[in-house]
Amino acid sequence: MAELMDSNLLLMLLPIVIIQLILMIVALVDWVKADETNGPKWMWLLIILLVNLIGPIAYFIFGRRQK
Repeated sequence: MAELMDSNLLLMLLPIVIIQLILMIVALVDWVKADETNGPKWMWLLIILLVNLIGPIAYFIFGRRQK
């Protein structure tokens, strides 16, 4: 019974994990291409990598410089 609950939990969390990875990869690609950011680039790298799900979203909202 516990194995069934574990597999159900994994299936429920899988979409969130996939979304998190996609956001992180897209944010990192944008971070690498950006010449300047709002704030130090190293700070945004740490935020993108260490603050799950919210870090990449925060980078897109606050970290990117408008051209």
